[in-house]
Amino acid sequence: MIFVASAASAPAASGAYALALRLDAPLEIRLGKIAAQLPAGDYLYCGSANGPGGLRARLARHMRPKKRVHWHIDRLTAVAHVLGAFVEEAGDECALNAALGDLPIPVAGFGSSDCRRCVAHLRYWPAGAALPSRWENARKAAESPPPA
Repeated sequence: MIFVASAASAPAASGAYALALRLDAPLEIRLGKIAAQLPAGDYLYCGSANGPGGLRARLARHMRPKKRVHWHIDRLTAVAHVLGAFVEEAGDECALNAALGDLPIPVAGFGSSDCRRCVAHLRYWPAGAALPSRWENARKAAESPPPA
């Protein structure tokens, strides 16, 4: 697993990702008949990228603020700050989501309408909440300057 701050740093291979987002203000969100208020704060959205361009192409789309709304996450990325993404080549979005099982689910069904295993693929990341150690290690590695 690696953490990337930009899509250009992501591999063009297939895999899974957890997009890290920050909402500066609460957001009213509607998914079909479901309406919910997302509080300001940080979120992690787990997804997969198996099409042309792989993870790089999918993250580039998510990180682009202006786009046609196609997926649930597009409603969030239109107003949130994308902080980066945890990326795993050949990874599984449901496995990434399961690794975040200690984090709350803010809206049941968000990003998981085509998934039979997960309640949602969006997790609320409360301030100060620790991520699994390999996630923290990936984030710290991305923040460290390269060796001289």
